[in-house]
Amino acid sequence: MPKFMFQASYSAEGAKGLLKDGGSGRKAAVEALFKSAGGKLESIHFAFGQDDLYLIGDFPDAASAASVSLTVGASGAARVTTVVLLTPEEVDAAAKKSIKYQAPGK
Repeated sequence: MPKFMFQASYSAEGAKGLLKDGGSGRKAAVEALFKSAGGKLESIHFAFGQDDLYLIGDFPDAASAASVSLTVGASGAARVTTVVLLTPEEVDAAAKKSIKYQAPGK
């Protein structure tokens, strides 16, 4: 299954929810969220800095991963960025594709 990384920054309300539920409570909620979209949580990491949370999970397709991002974003609890992750083999396959491109000004 394709792998995706979600980077999230809590809103004030989201941070209040994290304080109430704790890290373990949020992990359980994320596992249920991913499962409801046909996915599986691989890892969850809380962080300091611009993003508060990093999630990595497997989903059957991009639409399923997007549904998670849209649902969380619409809740107002967090701002979410979703990143498609590629395996080394997928990068090898991409590098072997012959495509046409003209750089600007060339």
